[in-house]
Formats: sequence, structure tokens, C-alpha cells
Amino acid sequence: MTGTLVLAGTPIGAIADAPPRLAEELAAADVVAAEDTRRLRRLTQALGVQTRGRVVSYFEGNEAARTPELVEALAGGARVLLVTDAGMPSVSDPGYRLVAAAVERGIVVTAVPGPSAVLTALALSGLPVDRFCFEGFLPRKAGERLGRLREVADERRTLVYFEAPHRLDDTLAAMAEVFGAERRAAVCRELTKTYEEVRRGPLAELAAWAAEGVRGEITVVVEGAPEKGPAELDPAELVRRVGVREEAGERRKEAIAAVAAEAGLPKREVFDAVVAAKNAARGAAKDAATNAGGAR
Repeated sequence: MTGTLVLAGTPIGAIADAPPRLAEELAAADVVAAEDTRRLRRLTQALGVQTRGRVVSYFEGNEAARTPELVEALAGGARVLLVTDAGMPSVSDPGYRLVAAAVERGIVVTAVPGPSAVLTALALSGLPVDRFCFEGFLPRKAGERLGRLREVADERRTLVYFEAPHRLDDTLAAMAEVFGAERRAAVCRELTKTYEEVRRGPLAELAAWAAEGVRGEITVVVEGAPEKGPAELDPAELVRRVGVREEAGERRKEAIAAVAAEAGLPKREVFDAVVAAKNAARGAAKDAATNAGGAR
């Protein structure tokens, strides 16, 4: 019989938020893999629980090297509990490698659900939460950060990011540049802790506020891109969208109807744009052929 890998959520602030099962799993585990063993010790003391199993460190620096050791323990029948400093393991924290390796070996993986900075920030943001994307931490270098933001500039879903306090002002300024100064956002700081704060407003306004200096654990929630109206879709974009659908196997008539419905336009308008583009392409080809003949 193989063992079980248990991913346990830990409090992101208030210790009272710890799920009851966390104490049970800490006491029962054969191996406890912790991102920071010192923080684990403080957690067990606060919960009034003693670990009977072996405690090992499992953090970004040793994750790749320690994963095979833990997988072998699991293969031998051990119950391995994975905890990080706060929140759910593998969500912008160590854990993904171990889960993937355990799944590959056919080992059971389960979880003790717990507090989540992502979901807590979403709930408090005041922004739409029916659909969202978690983007984790942005790159530290300015150029790479702008590039990553441009990739999601047209994303309609609400965006959630983690950020270090000393980079928050630069990140918000970059978001204002790419997404627009008036795009709504919320900066959630020190969630569930004594100095919890949620600051809401346009990105440019939040960037100016953050420039004065911010401390604590930060989660940023950004409103998704507004839906483009018909006036924003020029003929070239309409033709491009029809072409994409045709390449995917749709008949031109069906592709035109679908694009017209998406854009809120009459089918005739999209059809005319496609015909005009086709005629322009033929004209350009004819001119090129004529010029080539003249050159000979």
C-alpha cells in the first residue's frame, strides 16, 4: 500500500482561521514537509499540537532535490503532510513538483482546505468575482513585467496578483500604463491580520498612494478589460476574426455570421469587409504581377 500526500492550508493571518483538520493531520503525519520549520513550530504551539512524525524543510531552494525523497516515503506507505508559510501549498508556493511526482507514481493526493489570500482578496475587492484569473507574482524586471501585463491587457476576467510591498508602486504604475489609468483595482494588505486594509480605486490613484510606501503581505485585484463595442472593431479586425474561424474549419458563411453576432453588427457589414479585403488582395496581386512583367 502506498501512502497519502496531504496538502494542508494554513492561516494567512489570524491563527483562529486554521481548519480543525489541520491539527489532526499535523499530529498524525509520518512526515511533515514545511516551507519554514521555525514557522511550523510556532504554528503547532499556537494550535496546541505536537508532531510525532519527522519534520523536514521543503522550500524553493531545495524543492527539486527533496521531492524524490518524499515520493519514496510516500511509495513506502508514509502519510506526508505538506504545509507552507501561509495559504495553500503549490499556489505560488512550494508543492507543485511534489504533487506532480506523486500523481505520476499513482499516489493518493488529498487536501485540507484552508484560508486563501486569492479568494479572500477577490471577495473583499468589490470587483466581479464570477470569473477570474490568478496571475501570481509578476517578473521583477520592468521590461518583463510590462510584457506580462500586455499579454492580459484584453482579458475580460478579473485578475489577481501577489506582489512584494517594495515593488507595489512600480507594479501599479505599470498596470496603469498597460490597462489604463482609470481601470478599477483593489490593493488588499495584511488580510485577516491586525492591520488589514483594503484600498480600492483607479490604478493611477492607487499607484500614487503606494508611492508613499506600503508594508505587509499584498494581493492586488484588477478589474477585467471592458468589452469592445462595435465601433472599436475596424474592418481589418473583422476580417481577421473571420479568417481565424475559417482556419479552424468553419465555412465562410458560418464564420461571418458568428463574427457579426460577437461584434453586434449586421452580417452584411462583416460580409462587405471580407469582400473588400479579398478584392484589395486581388488588386495588389495583379499590380505586383504587372510590375514584374514590366521589369522583364
